[in-house]
Amino acid sequence: MTVSVKDLPLHTPIDGRHRKMLIDGVWCDALGGRTFETRNPATGDVIGTVPLSDSSDIDLAVAAARRAFDGPWRRFKPYERQVLLLRIADLMERHWEEIALSDTTDMGMPIVRTLANKNRVLGMLRFYAGMATSIHGHTIGNSLPGEIVSYTRKEPVGVVGAIIPWNAPTAASIWKIGPALAAGCTIVLKPSEEAPLTPLLIGALMMEAGVPPGVVNVVTGTGAEAGAPLAAHMDVDKIVFTGSTVTGQSILRASAGNMKRVSLELGGKSPVIVCADADLERAVPVAAMSVFANSGQICIAGSRLFVERPIYEELVERVSAYAANLRIGDGADPETEIGPLISPKQLERVAGFIEDGTRQGARLVTGGHRLTEGGLGAGNFMAPSVFSDVTDDMRIAREEIFGPVISALPFDTLDEVVRRGNDTPYGLGAGVFTRDVGKAHQLANRLRAGSVWVNTYHAIDPAVPFGGYKMSGYGREGGAEHLDEYLNTKGVWIRTD
Repeated sequence: MTVSVKDLPLHTPIDGRHRKMLIDGVWCDALGGRTFETRNPATGDVIGTVPLSDSSDIDLAVAAARRAFDGPWRRFKPYERQVLLLRIADLMERHWEEIALSDTTDMGMPIVRTLANKNRVLGMLRFYAGMATSIHGHTIGNSLPGEIVSYTRKEPVGVVGAIIPWNAPTAASIWKIGPALAAGCTIVLKPSEEAPLTPLLIGALMMEAGVPPGVVNVVTGTGAEAGAPLAAHMDVDKIVFTGSTVTGQSILRASAGNMKRVSLELGGKSPVIVCADADLERAVPVAAMSVFANSGQICIAGSRLFVERPIYEELVERVSAYAANLRIGDGADPETEIGPLISPKQLERVAGFIEDGTRQGARLVTGGHRLTEGGLGAGNFMAPSVFSDVTDDMRIAREEIFGPVISALPFDTLDEVVRRGNDTPYGLGAGVFTRDVGKAHQLANRLRAGSVWVNTYHAIDPAVPFGGYKMSGYGREGGAEHLDEYLNTKGVWIRTD
């Protein structure tokens, strides 16, 4: 399907104009009057300006969220919150092509992928809508003398501060807003300065759906000037963050002031293990796209490709051939499979990793160069890259690259690959390819990761919890566990005699 701006009834046309942020149901500029540009990473063109907020704007947004939480929003019944979430889902469904094009233009993901995210995102909203009417405590038999009734209540934590990354603006926004509204919380959303346009569009759709003023606020700005004050704010009851581990650590430190609840979904260096008995027709494209999807800008990228030695050379050759044939270009082109990196800075960072890999002795089988031909010169394009002869101590095998780079490593035994796969500070995802159900269960049990995919990858569903081990963070998004992250449990005792 080809999507063009001129075909869409756009709420916020992608035409370089200025957009305001949403605080207390009002579209406003930053108090200091500053703005910043956002650019299309495929072309370098300025596609809009937005307010550059600071702590004073965060104060206004948090105060609005607190008023809404203590006021009209608290009186919304579970059924009313459910109806509102379903209304938001229906409205987003009607405007999905606009939302998808906004994401593609602002952060570069190919339009075929942003369009395909529809069921996932709308499924989230409808799942949380169902959960809104499923919140309950328990009656608990106690052993105290006399007639004493004891039970628990589940109550919303209060004001939520949410800080999201640029690599999936729509999904990340809804993964924060959906459970917050279902639980009865209010929220201040701070999108990445690299891709702020779609969260503002989602804010407009929230208002159109009838979300009361102050319940959802969207404040644009940098991490240092807006994100940090939000994380440290004494009137924020919970902070939820998706992004780098280093930033997550700083957010955790900032949260200590009022001991706010924290959920963190951070970086990864996920192993993908291909056993000699695997179906290679399935394993090759899935293993390749576990990294190359979204140009490697995904936290669960399976960037360490462990291959059992008898098939190592064949698999590396096939994955490299697959990478070399991917169609690279502007994400707005429906033929594009791989889009640009988010910024010139990220392009330089990925290029630095590739240079280090070569310098440390890895063999670059394919890719590794910036793409400038065919009209790509103005964009941040890097050819999908595959390294062989990688050792576990190389930088490309240790650090999160966030780019289209695979490090292929051979292994000989399951015990060995489990040890090496777990030898990382991260633990977000892992993949396994085998026809042997015994191996599948053994590896799934022994890999220290929050999600393990067998003979597939990237499968995410609203009903299934997602999150990390170790320095990939804590807390879960998805499933009943997700809503618990936004709820407090209160014990109640009543003497009846």
